[in-house]
Amino acid sequence: MAQYDLTPVEVPAVKTKYRTIKTKLPVPESLEIFKKLSKSEPRSMMGQPPIVWDRAVNFQVEDRWGNKWLDWSSGVLIANSGHGRKEVLDALRELIDKPLLSTYVFVHEKRAELTAMLQEISPDPENYSVFLLSTGSEAVENAIKLARTYALEKHGRDKHFIVSFKNAFHGRTLGSQLAGGMDKLKTWIVGEGKTFIQVPFPDGYKNEDTSFDLFLKSIEEQGVSGDQIAGVITESYQGVGPDFLPVEYAQKLQEFCRKHDIVTIYDEVQAGFGRSGKMFTFEHYGVTPDLVTCGKGITSSLPLSAVIGRKDILDLYAPGSMTSTHSASPLPVAAAIENLKLIHKENLVENSAKMGEILIPGLQKIVDKYPDRLGCLHGKGLVAGIQVVKPGTKEPDSETAKLINEKCFHKGLLMFAPVGIAGECIKIAPPLTITEEALKEGIDVLEEACSEILG
Repeated sequence: MAQYDLTPVEVPAVKTKYRTIKTKLPVPESLEIFKKLSKSEPRSMMGQPPIVWDRAVNFQVEDRWGNKWLDWSSGVLIANSGHGRKEVLDALRELIDKPLLSTYVFVHEKRAELTAMLQEISPDPENYSVFLLSTGSEAVENAIKLARTYALEKHGRDKHFIVSFKNAFHGRTLGSQLAGGMDKLKTWIVGEGKTFIQVPFPDGYKNEDTSFDLFLKSIEEQGVSGDQIAGVITESYQGVGPDFLPVEYAQKLQEFCRKHDIVTIYDEVQAGFGRSGKMFTFEHYGVTPDLVTCGKGITSSLPLSAVIGRKDILDLYAPGSMTSTHSASPLPVAAAIENLKLIHKENLVENSAKMGEILIPGLQKIVDKYPDRLGCLHGKGLVAGIQVVKPGTKEPDSETAKLINEKCFHKGLLMFAPVGIAGECIKIAPPLTITEEALKEGIDVLEEACSEILG
């Protein structure tokens, strides 16, 4: 993860419709907060550009010292319908005033409303149901549990392998990291995971072979046959890019899984709810997942996640045996209901697709100016990533990516720290409410930053 210097520096003042920078950065008065945190929490919580959020509205983030950033992070792909929407706030106030703050898994009325709304946008509303949880990692853990339970009960204990993809990220808990494809995140794992195997992801850049034959060859080399696989899990796009599956590959994968009765899991935690110009990113591929994991943009605010999937799989566990303490907690549920209403009412999925037609060509022009340093651009809708590489190679250049990211921060354009297999990817993910004018301003700022850093 990138490390940002906490020494305040003078930066040029900025004052536009969407951005205001009027102090040194980081703000000198904010350093006491960072110092206090360094004494009371682990250093793993640091690593983002050094801003102390005070207020966030729609697609802008403010500190309390008069600085305002155009937000290209959405938190971390959370605020799909924008930060701090009035409709969400009003729904939360109503529950706070009742009050109704926590219910465990006792029923409250809005739980039935939300599960029905999510069922309606599922691949097959008649045959799919919805299991509400708290975090994306928790949703992934439960999807893996369900896939394996289905395989064991229907086919026996020999069908137990979980196949996932190299460079994948599915969360930070044990099961989700076993399914993940980044070895550097697994150094703490010792004896577990022998039934989790990874195959190359067909992104076309880091791995140029995009044929489904590579999938078949890879599992064969690891001594696994289709009849031994319980589930295949993939991010609908890999977050390190975003890297998307080729359509033909995705469809052949589905055919393979249907043939061998393998549960397909599409991880939509960061890809769902309009982010890529479809309600769910798997819709780009013309496939029907058995299980879909959701999170982040499901509320645009509070912690909530879901597994949406086939009823015959989700109903494998008896009443009371597959729950979570804060499953369907009232406040996040209310936020999700209003968030979904906003996505539909304001046509944010369509706006994401429309703005993508501006964002991706705008970014491509920047990449074309520095082809030796900006090695790859992938994106759909309002998610995109630029891989920063060492001159004339595909070797990741995390330091230069951080410098570009930091320069944008100094200019009033906020992104989270670079991602990717080595921290080389500049990730772009504004709220889906962003306007054409604001989006173009952000593109101009990124171009300025690249020109200053790359020359």
